[in-house]
Amino acid sequence: MQTVRLDRHAAVARLHLARPALHNAFDDVLVAEMTALLVELDADPAVRAVVLSGDGATFSAGADLNWMRRMAAAAEAENREDALRLAGLMRTLNFLSKPTLARVNGSAYGGGVGLIACCDHAIGVPEAKFALSEVKLGLVPAVISPYVVAALGPRHARRLFASGEVFEAAEAHRIGLLHQICDPGTLDDAVERALHFLAKGGPLAQREAKSLALRMAGMTPDAQAAIDAANADLIARLRGSPEGQEGLAAFLAKRAPRW
Repeated sequence: MQTVRLDRHAAVARLHLARPALHNAFDDVLVAEMTALLVELDADPAVRAVVLSGDGATFSAGADLNWMRRMAAAAEAENREDALRLAGLMRTLNFLSKPTLARVNGSAYGGGVGLIACCDHAIGVPEAKFALSEVKLGLVPAVISPYVVAALGPRHARRLFASGEVFEAAEAHRIGLLHQICDPGTLDDAVERALHFLAKGGPLAQREAKSLALRMAGMTPDAQAAIDAANADLIARLRGSPEGQEGLAAFLAKRAPRW
């Protein structure tokens, strides 16, 4: 079953998270499919820009419940490999050689926020809500943390990582997760305007410009791979901890955790 839909028009590739009935939640299949598509697009010289969006009314609700249930019962080594695959997706998107634009058509939670943070440009609708709510499960947003911290800055990240609170599109814009907010009726116009300006730049120069900005911020693929390994160890350990097990069990049972 296809979990990511690719539409191509001229030099623009549009990736759509295609699980609208599940609010475009992540699972291992989606992670693998999206990673493979991004690698393919990155190597295609005909592609000048990539737009990422979600089908339906939600951008992405984060982790799929069935996937979370499987991982809650998995051994630490399996959890680590699972986290590394998700880290590979985020790293591939973050360091993609083409300009990337997040068309945030609705709410984004957890890993969905990570995808937005990995994109170069993010435009969203005012109805969208956001959260990094992992602490409510006894976990942390380890895999997406480098990109979220880079987008928001450490001060905002510390607050939102610790509170797990839901925040509105206006706040997402204020703290840097979204670059622009526009009504749903003008969202596509805003995306097309951004693509219009991107089309004016030289593709080699844009590739180097992205690399330059990331490098000046201390982010390189090799350094990130080492960080990803440490963060995968962290999330695997927390998922197997008594607190992580209680948090996940409480969430899946729709009850308050006992802490």
